[in-house]
Amino acid sequence: MKAVIIIVLCGVLGSAYAQTKTTQALDEKYDGLSLFFYRNTLRMLNQKDDPAFDELIKDIEKMRFMMINKEESSFTDNDYKKLLEGYKGEAYEEIMSGRADGRTFTVYLRETNGNVKGTVILAKDATSLMVLDILGKISLTKVPEFFNAIDNSTDIGGKIKSFMSDKDEKAEKEKKEVRDNQ
Repeated sequence: MKAVIIIVLCGVLGSAYAQTKTTQALDEKYDGLSLFFYRNTLRMLNQKDDPAFDELIKDIEKMRFMMINKEESSFTDNDYKKLLEGYKGEAYEEIMSGRADGRTFTVYLRETNGNVKGTVILAKDATSLMVLDILGKISLTKVPEFFNAIDNSTDIGGKIKSFMSDKDEKAEKEKKEVRDNQ
């Protein structure tokens, strides 16, 4: 009986940390916005009770959202290539890449016995890198829609806009200080 309880506990704890080491390393190396969501918190984001959003998140157990300002963090194209190699090294396969809404998307999946266990979605544009590290899956055709839902969520969208405006305000303040010192 004790052995069964220990096995169950190990399984539960293991699944809590089942997201990628590559994303963890990215978060430790670069300063940015990092948010965690579980199925219940994702449901709370659906403030309009949109059935399409509920359908979109139904297979997500846990999600980590990261956003890095590429210029401020000195995140380069070479760093991006290393990031992609990190996911491949963790047995993630690139399933698709494309462009939508001015962003380049790359989607990686990790499967076990034909079942999707993890999904990593990278979205980058000229100024930022966004990473969704998902324990579970979402429909690949809905990736741009999912990012739009996150952008337009009052809570997450507000945090993203605040994160970006804080960076803009800091840059503006530094420019002003340089001008004042001249």
